[in-house]
Amino acid sequence: MSAATPTASTPDASTPVPASAEQGSATLAADRLVLEYLRARGHKSAEQALTEIIGSSDEKGKGTQVTISGEELVKKLTVFAEKPALPGENTLKTTLGVQKELASAVNSSNLQNLIASIGPVGAEEILSLDPNDKQEGFRELESWVEGSLDMYRPEFRPIIFPIFCHFYLDLVQFGFKDAAQEFFETFSPPLEALHSTIIHRLSTLRLPSHIQSDETAQRFRNEKYTIRMSRSGFALLLGWLTEGIGGEAPGAGEGFSGEKGRRGRAAVMRVVNNHLKFDVATSQTSKASGSWEDSTGLLSSLIPQPNGTTTPYTNPQAFNEAAGELKLGPAPISEELRTEAEKSLREQAMMDRDPSAQYDNQHLRPTPATGIVSPATSDLLPHPPTFRTVDVRREVEKVRDARKRIRLDPTALSSADANGQGATARQRSLPSICAYTLHDVHEGSPCCTFSQDTSLMAAGFEESYIRLWNLKGEPLNGLQSDFQVTNIRDSSSLNNIREKGGSPTRKLIGHSGPVYSLAFDPVGGSATQPRYLLSGSADATARLWSLDTMTNVVAYRGHQNPIWDVDWSPMGIYFATASRDRTARLWSTDRTSTLRIYAGHSSDVDCVRFHPNSLYVATGSSDWTARLWDVQRGTSVRVFIGHQGIVSTLAFSPDGRYLATAGEDLAINLWDLGSGRRVKKMTGHTASVYSLAFSAESSVLVSGGADWTVRCWDIKGAGGVPETARTNGATGGAGTHHSKDLHPDMIETTDLLATFPTKRTPIINVHFTPRNLCLVAGPYLSTVPR
Repeated sequence: MSAATPTASTPDASTPVPASAEQGSATLAADRLVLEYLRARGHKSAEQALTEIIGSSDEKGKGTQVTISGEELVKKLTVFAEKPALPGENTLKTTLGVQKELASAVNSSNLQNLIASIGPVGAEEILSLDPNDKQEGFRELESWVEGSLDMYRPEFRPIIFPIFCHFYLDLVQFGFKDAAQEFFETFSPPLEALHSTIIHRLSTLRLPSHIQSDETAQRFRNEKYTIRMSRSGFALLLGWLTEGIGGEAPGAGEGFSGEKGRRGRAAVMRVVNNHLKFDVATSQTSKASGSWEDSTGLLSSLIPQPNGTTTPYTNPQAFNEAAGELKLGPAPISEELRTEAEKSLREQAMMDRDPSAQYDNQHLRPTPATGIVSPATSDLLPHPPTFRTVDVRREVEKVRDARKRIRLDPTALSSADANGQGATARQRSLPSICAYTLHDVHEGSPCCTFSQDTSLMAAGFEESYIRLWNLKGEPLNGLQSDFQVTNIRDSSSLNNIREKGGSPTRKLIGHSGPVYSLAFDPVGGSATQPRYLLSGSADATARLWSLDTMTNVVAYRGHQNPIWDVDWSPMGIYFATASRDRTARLWSTDRTSTLRIYAGHSSDVDCVRFHPNSLYVATGSSDWTARLWDVQRGTSVRVFIGHQGIVSTLAFSPDGRYLATAGEDLAINLWDLGSGRRVKKMTGHTASVYSLAFSAESSVLVSGGADWTVRCWDIKGAGGVPETARTNGATGGAGTHHSKDLHPDMIETTDLLATFPTKRTPIINVHFTPRNLCLVAGPYLSTVPR
């Protein structure tokens, strides 16, 4: 081996040196260079092995200040892996070269498959695995992001998380267990607030075998993480990666210059090139801190790919536009039913001598909003061709509710302070809230619901039973078990066969696992009490309960895992379920088999809701997305990506134009269904959001969550983060800080109208009545241990 000998180790030119001694000195100098490089980089095992081979550790070499770059070392090792056809070139320089050499030496198909799965083993890749480079690179990345201008910092912050994940996985994959643990403990705390689920998942990966068998790790390895960035922001990122140009945090020392900085940026650049994909916006940077979260993450498996498409969709907005126009208008009702309801209203107006009855027709024949397409009767799910008396009563009661409804007008608050009418405006903009608290529920109550006529309340419990309450205090008496149908002639004879002396509460037993969701049937609307109750449980069944006999009448089986949520179609007969088996399903009450399966989510489907016109069903999932499905075709027509955690609840606006989603990332997103775009992001909750509900005019949204509060939001307001941020419901004094000093999800956006705290009650259900009274419920968390 021939190598240029450093000046410090070259003998004096006047001293005669034999040729053999000169050659030995050159060889020894090259060996020292390799040893110094391995010692400086911390490769102790490699250093020891090389020392044993040459037979001497040569203590004198330890003091020699000689450095060698990774590229030079690769060239010096060329002689050990070169071919006559390629003299002077290392055939094992890259992973591809190693795989080719191994493939040419074996013929077995099993060995060929094994070789194809080999990770980085080439000389350049091995030199890039120094754990110190990753520590330094990530530290400098954080310093550069936090030292950037305020206008760029929101779009730079999303890049930190995927770099962290890949650095940690690299360290674990190549056996740097201690370095991986130190890296995780040093840099994970700031990321836990937004990415707690994945951070916790990564903390359980300690060995290379764990990474091979973990679904989340494999998604990071096999999919590209999409980052949205402005054109100017992307140019600044490239400038820092290539030249170290950009801001730095205070006290960063020598900044991003020097050999350490270069190697650290090189480590970051390798992840950027291999595992990140940038969606560069044509517009300049946005001041909205939450706008860069849209279309960010591992998107390739989250965006539906319609059959027959040659080019896969890489952007959710492209898919939403290609899915076509939606029919979001109100569902049509038969002309015979409308005529009968109008006749009933006229008769009632004549009896009451009510002059305002002349305006009732506008409630029975609503006009769709401009630009909204209404469905035809043929678009709806099949229903009985004739209407019943209960249908007439429901339509009549809708008109009465609209006439007596309390109008909620949040826009009145904007001009209230100027006119000195704050109290009056507050009454006009905020709903009255009635809270029901469940006490002594030590085993837990996962769900609760109210009937549309507000006469009944039901709660499901961890001990596998359901409890009903009559909110009017009337007894819940079922029919006697030994009655004869021939004895029933009229309503009085029906009352005679009911149980006597009952209690205003009843227990329903039938499930063999915790009850996670409940829903009263909507056929009677607010006109009559519901006749049926639907429940979903951990025993993977949905059950239909008769409220006439207080018994279970049907068990629907089809899901293979717990059912997290159930919801009725607005017209009854049909209902949907959401399950841990990653599907939602459509059922009919008269069939025990599934009608449709909505499959596409990559994790649990946690919640499901029908659109007001029953043409669509929305689902929220643990894969951080929500989807809108065509009920009849079973295909996805919209995908909503923007949450940074599990989507655990959602709600449609009564006018059918908006979808609100919320979950474990503490944020509420409002989506426009027509375009599929996010309208705004509302923050203020300090714990998971459990339930959402719109007012009848779609102007106010109410949310309840694990932070023991009920919050009211202005849907029509622009929202956004105020200049002086409010936190935890406080304004002014100690609760006032500049918005950039706070965590984004702890800041109350300007569209938060009011916060109503409870003592220690997480709100698991919020419900608006047709007349805009808000009902909420939850179990009280006792401070006394059981």
